[in-house]
Amino acid sequence: MENIHPVFDQILGRSDKEQMLRQRSCALWFTGLSGSGKTTLARHVEVELAKRGVLTQVLDGDNIRTGINSNLGFSEDDRAENIRRIAEVTKLFVQCGVVTLNCFISPTREMREMARGIIGNEDFVEVFVDTSLAECEDRDVKGLYKKARAGEIPHFTGIHAPFENPLHPDVHVMTEKKSIEACVNDVLSYVLLRVVSPHDEHHDGL
Repeated sequence: MENIHPVFDQILGRSDKEQMLRQRSCALWFTGLSGSGKTTLARHVEVELAKRGVLTQVLDGDNIRTGINSNLGFSEDDRAENIRRIAEVTKLFVQCGVVTLNCFISPTREMREMARGIIGNEDFVEVFVDTSLAECEDRDVKGLYKKARAGEIPHFTGIHAPFENPLHPDVHVMTEKKSIEACVNDVLSYVLLRVVSPHDEHHDGL
């Protein structure tokens, strides 16, 4: 570490980039069981934000584990390291003024608090995509639960490992009781107040 010399004080800061983008950044952290609808919800939210001129980046298990975290497995230590790296990447996006939508099971409160600590409490928005295990298994879009039940996937959350529900999420989305449009509105009604100035003429229709 003695040979590392940060230059953050010599480059454009977050406020400069937010002013350029005419938005305020934050990190939406979608947490829930596999198959709960995290990425689907995030994609719909991203589309609605894009319509309003908000620059975003979606991060999920598929685009992270095939790239920056391709060397990690699914042991307890590797899953924690997966979340740590994601949080560090997210922090960089947030510092660039980008609204970042993170879609990760992140099954324990300790993992999510670690992510919050790295990103910053004021920038971390916890979105609990609340879907029952039975419903997730019924959907089983990727066939993962079937494989987990057959013993082909160890350490699978909900089957072999617990998922700890958030105690006080910023947004609580009940996907089994609402349409996707209603779920998207639940998220937008919270996040738009954070990322867009109500007096910004660049974002029409807000």
